[in-house]
Formats: sequence, structure tokens, C-alpha cells
Amino acid sequence: MKLKQLPKTELPREKLIKFGKENLSDSELLALILKTGTKEENVMELSLNILNKIEKIENLKEINYEGLLKIKGIGKAKAIELLAVTELSKRLYFQTEERKIKLSTPKIIFETNKHLFDNLKQEHFYCLYLNTKKELIERKLLFMGTLNKSIVHPREIFKEAYKLSASSIVCIHNHPSGDPTPSSDDIMLTNSLIKIGNINQIPVIDHIIFSENSYFSFYESSKNNII
Repeated sequence: MKLKQLPKTELPREKLIKFGKENLSDSELLALILKTGTKEENVMELSLNILNKIEKIENLKEINYEGLLKIKGIGKAKAIELLAVTELSKRLYFQTEERKIKLSTPKIIFETNKHLFDNLKQEHFYCLYLNTKKELIERKLLFMGTLNKSIVHPREIFKEAYKLSASSIVCIHNHPSGDPTPSSDDIMLTNSLIKIGNINQIPVIDHIIFSENSYFSFYESSKNNII
């Protein structure tokens, strides 16, 4: 049966309006995002085909651009749309949930932020701006590329802290190599930021380096005189 042959009340858009978004199936929601099908299958059939390929809807957030293009019926435009929607959903979920969590240990910070670095090929440097209760006020991506003292500008880090009235800062970045051991540049940068934070009375309480499955915390390692 072609999509236009379905009763109007069974079409995803009309169902959403009449019954609410909660009452649509995964395939119907996916069909609304995709908008159109292909010459061989309508948009509902395409949606079901995608779900069959990925096995369950949660797997959609793990597929990259190249992986989506391998699914029959998904071209560049549809792949980009799906990536944009899944990334937006991820950000909405994590930003809402993270504000409820007290970021009081490096392990909690690692677990709640490791998704930021999935499949990245270069270093990304974020600052987490915290209130007096160690709750997240805002998270900012400030720099990308190989990190060193000349690229990471303290003025950008502390400018944001003043704007947000942050009480403290946690810096996080990734090592795409998979080894979270700090480089000499990482150590120099961290020492510099800690000193500037103390002068500005907005302490940098940790700098955490992420790999896929582990992390290095300068705070945890400070007893070993690393900083």
C-alpha cells in the first residue's frame, strides 16, 4: 500500500496532531524526520527498513555519516538530517540531566561528558562552569586542535566564567590517541590556568583528559606532585 492510500488519520503527521507525539511509533517519528521515501519505497517503508538495519532505535546515535550512507535509501541529505536530529536530541538530554548532577568527582565528570568526544579525530577543549554546589551552569567548547599554551587562551576561559558568574571551572579535553597521559604541554597549561584562576578567585579545580574508556585527572594526581 502506498502512503497516500492510507487513511488520513493513520498518516504520521495527522496522528501527531490528533493524538500527540507520545503516541507515534519509532518508525512514524522517523518518517516525519525523513519526509520522503524513494522510488522503490514510501517514507514509512524506508523508516522500517532503517530500523531493521540498525536493530533498535538507540543505535541510531552511534552511526556516523558513512554508516548512514550504506543504508539503502539514505543519501547525503537524509544522512545529514538524521545526524543533526540525533545530535540535537543528545544535547537536549545531556544538558537537562547534567544540571541535576553534582559534578563532585572526576569519575562523575568523566561519565557525564565522555559522549562529547565520541569518534573525534582531533582534540577538543571544553570548560565546565560550576556554581557553589558544583552543579553545571554551562559547558563551553572553546578550542579545537592540538593543545598548547599558545592556542588555549586563558582570557577566553575566564571571560566566560565572569559572564556566567561561575564559582569554579573544570577543564576537559580528549586525547584521540586513546592514551590519557598528560603531555608536557598539558602540564604546563594546567599549571598556568590554576595560577590564573587563583589570582582571579575563580579556581580551576581540575583538568581531566579523556580517552574512550579512561581518564586522567590532575586533581586526583596532585598528590604525586604532577602539578
